[in-house]
Amino acid sequence: MENKRKKRFGDRREGRRLRTLDPYHAMTPFIMREKSDASNYFSEVVEVSDIERYLRDKRAKGYPGMGMLHLFTAVYIRTAAKYPAINRFCSGQRVYARENVEFMMTIKKQLKMEADATSIKASFDRAATIDDVYARINAEISKVRDEGEATSTDDIAATLVKLPRVILRITVRFLELIDYFGMLPKSIIDASPFHGSVIITDLGSIGLPAIYHHLYNFGNLPIFIALGAKKRKYEVNSEGKAVLKKYVDFKLVVDERICDGFYFSQAFKYFKSILKNPETLDEPPDEIVDDID
Repeated sequence: MENKRKKRFGDRREGRRLRTLDPYHAMTPFIMREKSDASNYFSEVVEVSDIERYLRDKRAKGYPGMGMLHLFTAVYIRTAAKYPAINRFCSGQRVYARENVEFMMTIKKQLKMEADATSIKASFDRAATIDDVYARINAEISKVRDEGEATSTDDIAATLVKLPRVILRITVRFLELIDYFGMLPKSIIDASPFHGSVIITDLGSIGLPAIYHHLYNFGNLPIFIALGAKKRKYEVNSEGKAVLKKYVDFKLVVDERICDGFYFSQAFKYFKSILKNPETLDEPPDEIVDDID
């Protein structure tokens, strides 16, 4: 488990304020005030033959349904263990470090066109393994789909949507204001799909390509990852033979205010290295790096 630092004045419920940022990065949120100003877009393709073998082996060992979503979530958590700055967030024009990785995804309550959608949220220690990720995500999905349990997101949305639209608009603006000063109630933060570390969506599960999904100005979510459908193509190997290769494309939209481009590039290289060696996710990381003060 990670060491939890003592909360200080100026920290938020979701994380601690970074007080030793260099002046340039401390100033950036005042120049790029909204995430729409600060969004960077990145696209990548990964060869998944080894990943598929790994997932088949995991499913055979008692993890039915383990797929790309579980894998990419675990890879992101492992990357945050080594590169904690990707788990920062920007709120109220300040940059904060988050201790745990707060994962979000949107799901259909039933696999039907007319079924309602909802959001699930799961918090992971940065020491989490892929087995931990599998158990927690599946448990949250089961609550909604199998047990028919309403999420706190559903409850809050159902209450707010009953308000007259002018009152609802004022209410949302008020929530934005108190969120700016770190005064948003914990119950709303815990329920909000707009407050967290990352949203990962597996569009490949419904046969769609990856997309660049926008970040929300409301809340503090800094990263959105979309996975696409598998693609197959023949390539010539070193022996001159045609071999079938499988690829998955994925796209990221990131809030550049949380860390600089060089840091992102190093974190992303590490992210891709884990995708090439997914077996490392079976055990906790050897080291968990703390963010700056």
